[in-house]
Amino acid sequence: MKNFDVCNQEKKEIEQVSPFEFEFNEREIWWCSIGLNIGNEEDGKNTFHERPVLILKKFNKHMTWILPTTSNEKQNIFYHQLFYMHQRFSVILSQLRLISSKRLRRRMVKITERDFISIQNKVILLIKKAEPSM
Repeated sequence: MKNFDVCNQEKKEIEQVSPFEFEFNEREIWWCSIGLNIGNEEDGKNTFHERPVLILKKFNKHMTWILPTTSNEKQNIFYHQLFYMHQRFSVILSQLRLISSKRLRRRMVKITERDFISIQNKVILLIKKAEPSM
């Protein structure tokens, strides 16, 4: 059973963060407090329910689209494989979400332009596709 009361307290603390303390950009992977989520939505881990996420689209200094990542290597249309510091991980294309920049904790790395364009194209195809093929 998930303890959503703890997550509510974390949200109160995150809300107090000043949104102007740092700069973030598309193509960057950040640790992000995404919280405890419902059903099959990707949860954060550890004390602050954090997970690495890819900045897919920056709308302004307050709002961004992100894609969560996982250390599980998945091979289907809902995932894109990346390799960083001798470790493979997957960007979860099906879990695109809008977040406040207040959720971003610390920058990890900036992915290559080539990988980023590939991820963008896969997200577009995923959105356009009527029925996913597995």
